Amino acid sequence: MSPQQKRLSAAAAGAALIALLAYGFWRASAPPPDYFQGQMEARETDIAPKIAGRIAEVLVIEGDRVAVGTPLMRMDSPEVEAKLAQATAAQQAAQAVAEKAERGARKEEVEMARLNWQRAQAAADLAQSSFRRVENLAREGLVAAQKRDEAEANYKASRDQAMAARAQYDMARAGARPEDKAAAAAQARQVAGLVAEVEAARAETALQSPVAGEVAKVLARPGELSPQGVAVVTVVDLNDQWVVLNVREDRLSRFPIGAEFEATLPALPGLSARFKVFYSAALPDFATWRATRAGQGFDARTFEVRARPLQPIEGARPGMSVLVR
Repeated sequence: MSPQQKRLSAAAAGAALIALLAYGFWRASAPPPDYFQGQMEARETDIAPKIAGRIAEVLVIEGDRVAVGTPLMRMDSPEVEAKLAQATAAQQAAQAVAEKAERGARKEEVEMARLNWQRAQAAADLAQSSFRRVENLAREGLVAAQKRDEAEANYKASRDQAMAARAQYDMARAGARPEDKAAAAAQARQVAGLVAEVEAARAETALQSPVAGEVAKVLARPGELSPQGVAVVTVVDLNDQWVVLNVREDRLSRFPIGAEFEATLPALPGLSARFKVFYSAALPDFATWRATRAGQGFDARTFEVRARPLQPIEGARPGMSVLVR
């Protein structure tokens, strides 16, 4: 190699070394890429009984998959059974009263009223005939006026008694009044509603899952007394998951509602998922101190951002870390 070629080679090597050092210094001085770390969350449902009772049997354990309507546990409640017996008896009594009002008087009672009316009518006819005879005699002066007035009073009383007996007979034939029937029917419906309420309470002694998912926690044991409204089982719906990110305010513009981004889950190597933002908090959660170039500082607020995966992530669990670059 000639001296000139050697000088060119040395110059090229020096230039390459200088370029490599410059690139290294540039990479070292360049700001590191931004990473946002969040975690997966899932829909949790705390299931509690609507009545108090003693737990007789727990039918699920942590990790079980349950569907809507799957039995979770069974409780004993003698108070509910006693209330159901009382409500059932009251319903039977109210139904009997309603049926009695609807059917009206028995045929024997109707016949008795008819006979009383006929008897009173016969007495009225006889009193009318007697009054006419006494009145004719009184006109001829053969009977005192007092006797005539007594016969007339007896006739009118017998006539009114016959009319009253006829009214009793008509009432027996017609049965109960529409208002009485309506009141009896309404009473029967009211008691039926009470029975339905107690039956609904008894159905709650066999606690069923209102949602589908995986049993995360079982907080009750057989023999314990479960209060009303206190959760005994927690079910997690793994099909309804999302990522929660705490984003500093100066980076919040990167995550508007509807925006999509790629993220990775370190627990699932090689898996990359695409998420879509559906929620951005209106109020900040906390503040982090950030220094400025002037040597002073300010508090940068942090806002919560939530995003759902566009496709279900196989193997994702609540609490897993999510990295967004």
